[in-house]
Amino acid sequence: MQLEIRPDPAEVGRARRWARSRLAGSGIAADEPLAETLVLLVSELVTNAVVHTGCPAVLRLSLPGTAAEAATVRLEVADASTRAPVPRCPDDDATGGRGLALVDGLADRWGWSAEGAGKRIWCELDRCAPAVAHTAAPTACGDQAAPVSGSAATVTGTPGLDGPTYEGLAFEAV
Repeated sequence: MQLEIRPDPAEVGRARRWARSRLAGSGIAADEPLAETLVLLVSELVTNAVVHTGCPAVLRLSLPGTAAEAATVRLEVADASTRAPVPRCPDDDATGGRGLALVDGLADRWGWSAEGAGKRIWCELDRCAPAVAHTAAPTACGDQAAPVSGSAATVTGTPGLDGPTYEGLAFEAV
């Protein structure tokens, strides 16, 4: 399933509505934590594409066949910009700059790759998977990723949450 996104901030709301309708069509209730998390991730990734690239984008959502099925849900946003996504460390008073940190904290995996004249950023959530305690420490704001040469790069995030789980998804209240 995919949705074409124009480089307009109003598209973020349209993308959230589209994702909610696709989730409902696959039997995932709107009030399930999985649905709420996916809609938030859609919002963050589409906002990044719209705000930081100024290019049209394509939102793709891959859902399990049934609501009870244990599977990976994948969200992708492809755009025509070659600019790599860069995690930032905003000041406490900043009104933006936390999107990729949020994706890193909510998704089981995320990354990006160069694709043709643009890039694809993706994230995945495992549905109904056994809870696994993550032992990796979250990345510190001062850490910098090493430069990557070649035509493709992949950056993968780890949630780093040791909190309670619901339907196999880890969460933490802050």
